[in-house]
Amino acid sequence: MSRSAPPFAPFEWMIAWRYLRARRAEGGVSTMTWISLIGIALAVFALIATLSVRAGFRAEFVDTILGANAHVTVYSQPHQAEVGGYVRTITDYTEMAERIATVPGVTHAAPLIKGQVMASGNERNSGVEVFGITAEDLADLPRIANPEQSFGDISRFGEGVAIGSGVARELGLSVGDQLRLISPDGVKTAFGTSPRVNAYEITYVFTAGRYDIDRTRVYLPFQEAQSYFNREGTADEIEVMVESPEAVDTMVPAILAAADGDGPPLALAWTWRDASGSFLRALDMEDNVMFVILSVLVLIASMNIVSGLIMLVKNKGRDIGILRTMGLSEGSVLRIFFLCGASTGIIGTIAGVILGCLFTIYIDPIFAVVNWVSGGGVWDPSIRGLYELPAKLQAGDVISAISLSLFLSFVVTIFPARRAARMNPVEALRYE
Repeated sequence: MSRSAPPFAPFEWMIAWRYLRARRAEGGVSTMTWISLIGIALAVFALIATLSVRAGFRAEFVDTILGANAHVTVYSQPHQAEVGGYVRTITDYTEMAERIATVPGVTHAAPLIKGQVMASGNERNSGVEVFGITAEDLADLPRIANPEQSFGDISRFGEGVAIGSGVARELGLSVGDQLRLISPDGVKTAFGTSPRVNAYEITYVFTAGRYDIDRTRVYLPFQEAQSYFNREGTADEIEVMVESPEAVDTMVPAILAAADGDGPPLALAWTWRDASGSFLRALDMEDNVMFVILSVLVLIASMNIVSGLIMLVKNKGRDIGILRTMGLSEGSVLRIFFLCGASTGIIGTIAGVILGCLFTIYIDPIFAVVNWVSGGGVWDPSIRGLYELPAKLQAGDVISAISLSLFLSFVVTIFPARRAARMNPVEALRYE
C-alpha cells in the first residue's frame, strides 16, 4: 500500500465495506448504521411525498380553475344608461366578443349573464350561481363538456338547464326532473318588485372536480337568462379563454384594447390570477416552508451518520494505528471512513426515493386504506375543494430531494472521517 495510491482505490472500498459489515462485537456500530439508513430513507420519502402532493394539489386546483372558468373576464365600468342611471352591462356584447376573439392567443370569447338565485326541488332549497351561456360556448368549457362524470345529454342544453352534481345531490334531483329558480329581482309592478319563479328541466348533470363549482353552479341558456334576469339586449361580461393561461397578464392590454374598439375606454379585466392569486401565493409559500422543515428532518437523519461513524472510529482505533504504521496516508483513512458514511447516505437516499415514488404512484389505494382504517371522513371536499388527494411526481422534486440528502450526508461525514485521519498511530496503539 503506497502513499501514491490513487483516491478511492479498490483497497479503500474493500476496507470501508468490511467496516460496514456487522460483527457481534460491534453491534452498536451496526445498529447506528441501520438507524442512520432508515432515518435518511424515511426523511427522503417524506420529502418526496410531500412535494408530490403539493405539486398535485396545485396542478389539480389550477386545472379545475382553467377548465371551468374564464381565463380573463372582461366587464364594463359604470356608465350612463339611455333610460337614466348608471349600469355596468354590455350592450354590444356580440361585437365586443368578436373583436376580442381576433386578438392573437385568444381561443374563445363569449358573452355571459351571471346571477345568484335560490334553487328549489323536492321541498329543498339551496343558493346557486346561475351562468347564462349559449350551448356552443358551454361545449367549449373542458371541465363541463368533458367532466370527470356526467349524466344526461349536453346537446339538449337549449331545452333546459345544466347543473353541478353537488346541486343535484343537495336538492335530490336528477336528469329529467324540474328545477325551480327563484329570483327576488323579478317583475316590477305598481306594488313593487315581485319574485320571479321559473321551472326548468334538468338535461345535464356534470362533476367538474371542484366542490365549490359542483355545489353551486347552474348553467342556463343565454337568451333565457337574459329574460330571467331582466337583461334583454345586454350581457354582464365577456368570458375569454387564451392559449397560454400562465402568460395571461401579458395579453390583458391587447384584450382591453380590442374590447373598447373605437369607443371610450370602459372595459376592465379580471384574470384567473386575480381571482385565485392569493391562494396560489399561499401554496407557494407553504411549499417553501414545507421544503425547509423537511430539509431539517433530512439533516437530523443525516446527523445519525456522525454518531455511527464516531463509534466506528473509536472501535477501529487499533486498526487505524496499524494501517497508518503500514504506510497508509491520512487521505486514505479519511476516504475510507468517508465511504462508510457516504454509502449509508446513498443507500438510504435510494430507498427513500423508491418509497416516495411508490407512494406517489399508488396514493389512491393507499389513501383508500387509510380512509377505511380511520372510519372515513379523512378528506372533506367541502373544506379542501377537491374530491380526492392528488399527487404529481415531478423530476425536479425528486432531484431536489436526492441532491439535498446526498449533500447533507456527504458534508456531515467529513468531520468524523477527518478525526479518524488525524488520529496519532502511536496513541492508537499505546494500550494495545
